[in-house]
Amino acid sequence: MTHIYAYIPFSNGAAEDVAMEFSSAAKKIDEGAAVTAVLTGSGADLEKVAQEMTSLYAEVIKIDNADMAYPNAEVVRKALVAVLPTGAVLLVPHTTFGMDLGPGLSVRMDAAYAADIIDFEGMDATTLKGVRQELGGAVSTHVTIDVASGAVITIRPGAFAPVEGGAAGGCVIDKSGDAGDLSTNRKFLELVEAEVGDVDITKSDVLVSIGRGIEDEDNIEVAQELAEAMNAVVSCSRPIVDAKWLEKSRQVGTSGQTVKPKVYMAMGISGSFQHMGGVKGNPFIVAVNKNPKAPIFQVADVGIVEDILDFMPELAEAVNDL
Repeated sequence: MTHIYAYIPFSNGAAEDVAMEFSSAAKKIDEGAAVTAVLTGSGADLEKVAQEMTSLYAEVIKIDNADMAYPNAEVVRKALVAVLPTGAVLLVPHTTFGMDLGPGLSVRMDAAYAADIIDFEGMDATTLKGVRQELGGAVSTHVTIDVASGAVITIRPGAFAPVEGGAAGGCVIDKSGDAGDLSTNRKFLELVEAEVGDVDITKSDVLVSIGRGIEDEDNIEVAQELAEAMNAVVSCSRPIVDAKWLEKSRQVGTSGQTVKPKVYMAMGISGSFQHMGGVKGNPFIVAVNKNPKAPIFQVADVGIVEDILDFMPELAEAVNDL
């Protein structure tokens, strides 16, 4: 039986959604795998999340240290190397923090490294087969990961179906004393809050999100009309912000805002992992794109191959006629 470790990040006393997704990912690796959650941090929030994770995982390791009160991959790397056993297979979210943590951690563990995995195709005694996406999602690649000496694998958030908690009845194991000296050259200086714009897209239940398919700044009005008809808010992907057509506060993605709407309408958005990494909470996704091979269709609940400049006015009119 394979023993898998899942690194669970959290903030403000709440675990990220990958906490529920890693259970599914582990089962795709090995249906009978033993899975241990690993949390690093400091204080009451760490204790709270660790206890909550016992409803998902039979075993939860916590490492409590003041140096990990704020995310610092260099510190976390030292702690994990000290605590994880030789040959461990560790799942890490493919986020900006995970991309900082993972490569160096695999070197320190003398283990294999695989990044941005979206699926697994099983494993034998020493090798694990994973699936990645290349060229913006246009091509899927199948990779073989040698796990004989362990592995660090970053998992794309949202790639695996979440598993609800409630029955694991796990226990928390305090490994804080095993972490050793966590002093590093990298120090936390300050937390810079994102600028607040004219609207808060993180509070909206329905988002009409536009990408390159909007073509011109003047066409944003078309998206706004649809949003008004649906009592929604207009958000966007990074190219729209880079073009200075909308402000940064409306950007969804790993370099923008993280949103949890009930309905996410992706209008002319390709669906790169950098963008979809900002869409959490398992919303109902409606995707409209002229390109039938756009990656967004792989995660959409409803996919429509159409020009958004033709589709949005018709939908707005239909909604207004209801």
